[in-house]
Amino acid sequence: MKKKSIVTLCFVVALALILNYVAFIGFNIAGYSYDGAFGEKGIKKGIDLAGGSVITFQAATDSPTDDQMQVVESIFQTRMTNAGYTEARISQGEGGKITVEIPSVTNTDEAASLLGNVAKLTFNDADGNVVLDGATDIKDASYQFGQVEQNGPSIPYVKVEFNAEAREKFATATSAAAARSSDGTNYISIEMDGEQVSRPSVSEEINSDSCIISGSFTPETAEMLANQIKSGQLPFDLTVISKDTVGAELGPEALRSSLLAAAIGILLIMIFMAIMYRIPGLIADISLLIYVGLIGLAMGVFHVNLSLSGIAGIVLSIGMAVDADCIIFERMKEELRLGKTIRASVMSGFDKAFSAILDSNITTIITCIVLYISGIGTVTGFATTLGIGVILSMFTAIVITKFLLKQLIGIGIENRSMFYNTKAKKGGAEA
Repeated sequence: MKKKSIVTLCFVVALALILNYVAFIGFNIAGYSYDGAFGEKGIKKGIDLAGGSVITFQAATDSPTDDQMQVVESIFQTRMTNAGYTEARISQGEGGKITVEIPSVTNTDEAASLLGNVAKLTFNDADGNVVLDGATDIKDASYQFGQVEQNGPSIPYVKVEFNAEAREKFATATSAAAARSSDGTNYISIEMDGEQVSRPSVSEEINSDSCIISGSFTPETAEMLANQIKSGQLPFDLTVISKDTVGAELGPEALRSSLLAAAIGILLIMIFMAIMYRIPGLIADISLLIYVGLIGLAMGVFHVNLSLSGIAGIVLSIGMAVDADCIIFERMKEELRLGKTIRASVMSGFDKAFSAILDSNITTIITCIVLYISGIGTVTGFATTLGIGVILSMFTAIVITKFLLKQLIGIGIENRSMFYNTKAKKGGAEA
């Protein structure tokens, strides 16, 4: 048992080092390659860390309304999100100007084309056939709040208005869709630029000048869907009045400096844990190495957009990961002071700390979800990295640390001073 535990601990340490190498350096084995989290196919850097394109459009109309400009902004935001640029920043100026900042994109012509083309909205049946075309069939869409069923509660919903020809086509399509309820394909899919934005179910033929889309909407998501539907076509032509590429807002060394600061912070945390908690602290350091490797790999594989706010989210999640270990180790020390065996103290420490760790992390994850739904670029980046970090920190603290401590117990360590300071204070109490 002792030999097996030693081999397992050595294997996990080696695995942690390999994981970090693969996550940040990459590999090339038998034709399969990955160039690391910060390679070309890894993390997408924000405009503050990598620079990008800044494009300003001018509305080709004398007096665009606020609603029209909001529709244009919604189109741009949807296009950027679909293209994977959640860190893109969009701002409206005076006189019908709208500026878009796109990180890591240096081909301004390509970026302008992506944004300036007319958005294509379609209503499709379950077979993929186009039922309605947003450019020709949809008159308007608006966010509403009220009852959609008799005696039902008031809820947010979206009202879509059709022109005369579209009414007839939609009646035919919904009649056909309602007849397919037996196999679950009784729905109409609403898509923009090929990306699905909603898929309401159809229970009966809808033969009117409008229809209602209801579901698990909040006022914000219902308004967003209404804007997306209205985004079937730009309300006016847009002219590109300026196209520029910019360097990193924080300087060319911003990313390197940020990563160096994060590395120094992690090293100091590891030293602190080893001094403060001794053998369990070293176990926590191994878990922290695994955590860093996992978050680097996750962000690289899923092409997470990383800005300075995103780095802040990672650093914060590292602190939360160590905080979970601290809670566990303090509970273990309490059990050891009561005279329990090391094995019993380890198991009891995890059991008593679990609910506190779970509750704090779940509340943080809920906060991340709310921040992500806000849709604001830098806030979304912070929420994404913090959310990923918190989930992985729970895994490493609850699963990896516990597994490693069990292996440590298997080695047969019985010296309590390797777990906490057993020297007596004045008066005979243990420290």
